[in-house]
Amino acid sequence: MTVDVVHIRPARSKDATALASAYEEAWRSAYQGIIPHISLQRMIAKRGLGWWEGALRRKSPLLVLDFGGEAAGYVTFGRSRLARSQFQGEIFELYLHPVYQGLGLGEKLFDSARMRLAELRLKGLLVWALTDNDSACAFYLRLGGKPIAEGAERFGEVSLRKVAFAWS
Repeated sequence: MTVDVVHIRPARSKDATALASAYEEAWRSAYQGIIPHISLQRMIAKRGLGWWEGALRRKSPLLVLDFGGEAAGYVTFGRSRLARSQFQGEIFELYLHPVYQGLGLGEKLFDSARMRLAELRLKGLLVWALTDNDSACAFYLRLGGKPIAEGAERFGEVSLRKVAFAWS
């Protein structure tokens, strides 16, 4: 008998606490030393339990990586925010609790979101990442993403470069 310990599923309201924790830990791990400390703390504070409860009530497109019954990470996706682009789908966020990183689970989330976007008949896919986030950029390059655009994002007084990775 095999037991499926890891699977991707739609988020449920009971996931709010685990998602808030995964978000906080993933952001601390990914952005400490990149995003200025006070800006990072403010962003994490805004995405506490109440924010996640509201997002889950709104039924935003959100898939979770379920590891042994606990939401260990998530991906959000939808229509691309890049106007007049050949890439119609976008992954807005893909984060895993650091304990689960480096095991191929992020790729499972990515593939699941990509399949959902295809089911919505959105052709092509974009993902933005801060250029200083080496692990995210390496992850998307490893998955075959091609850098196609650059931009900037402000965090308090600091402007950080970002890059869009695309898949046809």
